[in-house]
Amino acid sequence: MDSLALLRSLTAQASVRSFSSRPVEPELVEQIVEVARWTGSARNRQPWRFVAVSDRPTLEELGRCGAYAQHLASAPCALVLLSADNGFQDTEFDLGKVTQTVILAATALGLGSCLATLYPDPNVAAASRLLHLDSGWLPRHAISLGYPGATVTGTRALPTGRLPTQTLLTTAVPQRPSKEL
Repeated sequence: MDSLALLRSLTAQASVRSFSSRPVEPELVEQIVEVARWTGSARNRQPWRFVAVSDRPTLEELGRCGAYAQHLASAPCALVLLSADNGFQDTEFDLGKVTQTVILAATALGLGSCLATLYPDPNVAAASRLLHLDSGWLPRHAISLGYPGATVTGTRALPTGRLPTQTLLTTAVPQRPSKEL
């Protein structure tokens, strides 16, 4: 793949919230985690763990753990991302990095995906109880995984499209020392 094609493939990562009934093979989930485990993290702490969920009742309960988590209920699989409850400011940044890696790996394997935030804290606690997690690990995010289904059409509640590069990027201009007279 040439550089331009690779860059275009990176911009084609649309969130998928509608899935076919085809199950996600456990081997694919393992491949995704194998790729994700190589994601860089601050001081190489790797403050993440993963829980694969394919049990329908558990997926439905997870779908009730956030205002925008409903897609988890209809997915054939969810990968719950656990973040270390360590108080470090960069832990959530590291979780963002590994989340992007999971999404790119899933796409490369032909799967659709969509990130869900399990929020607020009572939802995190409910998901923790549901998954029987040890203390020290917080299930704040989950990614639905599956083979894409029918495209959902209709009016969107959220704006679509992307801001132009010129709106997002400014260039720092170094200040020159003023001339003293």
